[in-house]
Amino acid sequence: MPVESGNSAAARQAKQKRKSHSLSIRRTNSTEQERSGLQREMLEGQSSDNLESFMRMEDSKLPLSLRSNLLDLFSQIEREFENLYIENLELRREIETLNDRLAADGQTFEGADLAKGALKTKASHSTSQLSQKLKTTYKASTSKIVSSFKATTSRAICQLVREYVGHRDGIWDLSVTRTQPVVLGTASADHTAMLWSIETGKCLLKYLGHQGSVNSIKFHPTEQMALTASGDQTAHIWRYMVQLPTPQPVADMSQQTPCEDDVDFSDKDEADGEVEGPNDCPSVRVATTTLRSHQGVVIAADWLVGGKQVVTASWDRAANLYDVETSELVHSLTGHDQELTHCCTHPTQRLVVTSSRDTTFRLWDFRDPSIHSVNVFQGHTDTVTSAVFTVGDNVVSGSDDRTVKVWDLKNMRSPIATIRTDSAVNRISVSVNQKIIALPHDNRQVRLFDMSGVRLARLPRTNRQGHRRMVCCSAWCEDNASCNLFSCGFDRQAIGWNINITALLQEK
Repeated sequence: MPVESGNSAAARQAKQKRKSHSLSIRRTNSTEQERSGLQREMLEGQSSDNLESFMRMEDSKLPLSLRSNLLDLFSQIEREFENLYIENLELRREIETLNDRLAADGQTFEGADLAKGALKTKASHSTSQLSQKLKTTYKASTSKIVSSFKATTSRAICQLVREYVGHRDGIWDLSVTRTQPVVLGTASADHTAMLWSIETGKCLLKYLGHQGSVNSIKFHPTEQMALTASGDQTAHIWRYMVQLPTPQPVADMSQQTPCEDDVDFSDKDEADGEVEGPNDCPSVRVATTTLRSHQGVVIAADWLVGGKQVVTASWDRAANLYDVETSELVHSLTGHDQELTHCCTHPTQRLVVTSSRDTTFRLWDFRDPSIHSVNVFQGHTDTVTSAVFTVGDNVVSGSDDRTVKVWDLKNMRSPIATIRTDSAVNRISVSVNQKIIALPHDNRQVRLFDMSGVRLARLPRTNRQGHRRMVCCSAWCEDNASCNLFSCGFDRQAIGWNINITALLQEK
């Protein structure tokens, strides 16, 4: 059995003492003078360690090249730990300075005692722990401030009334019929469109004619017909007949959650299992009219005033105008540089607006049959997710650049109002009577603004109500007594809200 030489054993003990001494200094020293002494000691220790290692090369059985590489690697590791230690000292001084400022202002901070304790061995663990405590303290304080003045107003003015659950995938779009009986329509990535009873939340009919994601749904202005656009590169027109069930008493869901209005939660709280869709509702499998001309996903479609023509928007960078009776392509509206994201028609005039990923939206004018003019508007810096008309002479556009802009049709050189938000905006909706803009966001919030850009309210969202994932679309229905605003999202549900518009405008 090999026996270790006396010189080698003594050298190893001396090395271990130096490492132990260096480690203890690293864990306790905090002043600038001690840091300088530590650097000198580390350099001296590194030099003596290298010399000692060189003297032991004859005793090692490792190849010379491998030993040299190991020495270089250990030297690099030691230098990295030295840099981390120096960074920690700088961070501690900054924290102490901030705490002194807070103390001078007569404020206290929960994380102040962190700077006085012993420094952690691992810098990454220490900094992450401090960062987490800072975030927790900031979030708790701001939540208390926000809830103090919004808890009483938000729930009283904006109340969740009904949830429409049954789709097996995210809901891209929703719309309300313009004829009797008034029902809610939803378009989902599960390849189906559904019609719902607004009062009871029951599914009345399911459309199964598409082979791809159903991206939008719009209803005929005077007849019981629906227009759906799909990822299967087609748009379908199909007829429906529904019978409304007996209304049930509406429970006040706003009283079921006494928790704060701003409580956040993770998507992990949501069951990831498949949602069982309604199996007893009737279905329609064949379209009355199929519109085929696009070479890409049809992302949106809408009826022109009168309902005799429809317009579709596609990822093939074109919007197509069709005759409903003959299914023929009347015009192909080209000019966008990238995929289209949405299209909308004016409620009373032959005007169409298309939005695109090329950061622009275009206004197409079909009022004069002999002249089809187009105007291009470059008001955003990212994808324009939607642009919609109001009953008057305005266009409202929303974008992934986190802004919403209000434009005047008579002078569209620059917006008359700009709304800046903290999240990307999806398919917006403007109420007919009061012109209130409902903004669905990527961050699961729905906010209400007026046409001048003043924020009116935010729909309540807690750990028991509201959307749990991205909100894709909003739709107003001011004539409905129970629900006058609807929203849908990637949490597979649509929600009906009751907005007290009178009280909302009085608090403005």
